[in-house]
Formats: sequence, structure tokens, C-alpha cells
Amino acid sequence: MRTSFYIGVIGGANPQEKYLDIAYKVGKLLAESKCVVVCGGLNGVMREVARGAHENGGVTIGILPGFTRKMENEFLTYSIPSGMGYARNFLITRASDALIAIDGSNGTISEESFGISEGKDVISLGSLPLNRTRQKEGNFYPVETPEEAIKRALTSAEEYRKRAKEYFTEFDS
Repeated sequence: MRTSFYIGVIGGANPQEKYLDIAYKVGKLLAESKCVVVCGGLNGVMREVARGAHENGGVTIGILPGFTRKMENEFLTYSIPSGMGYARNFLITRASDALIAIDGSNGTISEESFGISEGKDVISLGSLPLNRTRQKEGNFYPVETPEEAIKRALTSAEEYRKRAKEYFTEFDS
């Protein structure tokens, strides 16, 4: 039985330095927790979370916006060129059991929206807040530290997997 959770880490390509440090720490902690990091595979938060995971023995998957791997960051274990531009944000959320949002702007908000709509929780370290509007949607959890984010993400991922077994079994046969 699979025990690793897939945690999407979303955030800006050009954040302030403090968010780069947070992203690195989140990647490190996810690697130590044996989680697979799913991200957009480019620079900024995406690069630093991948670096934090990579340097600590973790696995990282980057879902790239272009048709080639030309712009991927050097810390990805695997990269998937989607050719979808920003539409690849949906694939990042679909592939994740929970999401950690670090800073970010409109692209990050789209990923947060997709995640919550998909029933996945978004754990926020400085991202813009969103509200749940329907019963089966995910929740938005603002936290203060990378440690809190990991703890909440692991709990959210476990809860999501339990719910997903009920809701999605007809698609997995």
C-alpha cells in the first residue's frame, strides 16, 4: 500500500527572499516526511522547494508549462512538459493530495481555487486567502511556520485520501 503523500507546493516565480527561505524549508521537511513534492518546475518558490527536497533525499515532480524541459529547474527528479501554459496549474492540483501555498499572485490563486474546488485543502504561508463555498470543497488554512504547514498538509492529505476512496472509486476501475 502506498504511504507517500503527494504534496503540491505552489507559489510565485519572483517572491521576496523570505519566501524563498520558507520554500526551501518546506521542501526539506517534506523530504524528511517521505512526501513527493509536486510543483510547477520553474523558478522562485518552485525551485527552492525542489532544492530543499532534493538536497534532503526527496522526490520532486515538476509539471512544466511548455512543450520541452528547457526551462525546468535543476532540482527536479522528474519533469513533465505539459504544453499547457497556465492551464497546467490544474494538473498540479489534480496530482496532489494537499497543497501548500507560499506567497504568490494570480497563478497561485488559480491553483488554490482548483485545489479547494477539487476537495483538497490549501495550507497557506503568506498567500492570498480563499473561502470554501460548497460542502465537499477543501479548506484554506493559514499557518505561520513551515513546520505547521507540513503537519497540517499531512493531516489534510490523509483526510483527502480517505474521502477520495469514497467519491472516486468508479473512475479507478
